[in-house]
This record gives sequence, structure tokens and C-alpha cells, in this order.
Amino acid sequence: MTDIKELLLSRIRDVEDYPEQGVVFKDITPLLADPAAFTALTDALAEIAQRTDATRIVGLEARGFILGAPVAVRAGLGFVPVRKAGKLPGATLRQAYDLEYGSAEIEVHAEDLTANDRVLVVDDVLATGGTAEAALQLVRRAGARVAGVAVLMELGFLGGRARLAPALDGAPLKALLRI
Repeated sequence: MTDIKELLLSRIRDVEDYPEQGVVFKDITPLLADPAAFTALTDALAEIAQRTDATRIVGLEARGFILGAPVAVRAGLGFVPVRKAGKLPGATLRQAYDLEYGSAEIEVHAEDLTANDRVLVVDDVLATGGTAEAALQLVRRAGARVAGVAVLMELGFLGGRARLAPALDGAPLKALLRI
């Protein structure tokens, strides 16, 4: 696992003062542009999906789509997007959540998850945990069970793991990198 961590870290670029002064943005586009690194990431997340006995991958808009879709294909599972409110046609379930400055809403198609599903939520970064927590609430409201959450990197200093613990209800939270 150390080799993959080194590979992934070497392909994540720090961008100072983005999106605002004092923030160091973790840019994963160099990782996505490197086929070997992207494949290693996909394989590692697909292995997590298999270990959790997931039947579906939920990817969170937008980078969770980029990571989650190939993970689903690699693991032989279905992929379900969770989008910002108003972006999905047809019947949806909507969940509001708080941001640092304001609030937001996400949606999933109501029929895309069933009581037979065990869902692994995939995203690039776990920061404060608000979006992931809302996604777990949507998964349960759709009648599915939570298999866990898997992310490329966890920004531990923002406390997302502690915030997610009650919503995970014992399901695992796996971060390939902890920063």
C-alpha cells in the first residue's frame, strides 16, 4: 500500500490560495491524466467495494463521478450519480445539508436504489463530511443499505470522519490517503 500511496501523492498538486486566499487546493487532475496512477486508484477503490460487498457505487458530483464510474465497472457493479438539486430528470429524492457558508441540496433518482442494494459512496475528498453525510441519508431514504464510504483522500484536520460516524452506523470509512 505504501507504493500506491507514494504514487497517488506524487500526482496530486497543491494549488495555493484557491478557491480563496489561505486555502491549499488538492488538485487531482495530474493523477487523472496519468494512466498508471488512475488505474492504481481505480483498482484500490474497486477492492474496497468488493471487500464491503457493495452492489452499487454512488458517486458524488462531480469528481465522485470521475472516480466512481470506473470503480463500478472494475468491480462489476452498477453506478448511481448523486447530483446537485435540479440536475436529474424524473422523480428524485432530495437532501439538504449545511455548508460552511450556507446550504446546498443533492438528489438521486428514486428508483435507482432498492432495498436489495448495499451502497458504497465514492468521492475524491472527505473534508467536513457534509456532502457525504447527506448522500448516506439519501441512500437510506431510498431504502438501500450503506456498505461504506471510500475516498481518495481525507483532510483529517477538517473533522469529516467524526461528523460521518453516526451516519455510517458502523459501516467503514476508507481513505487511501490521510492529509
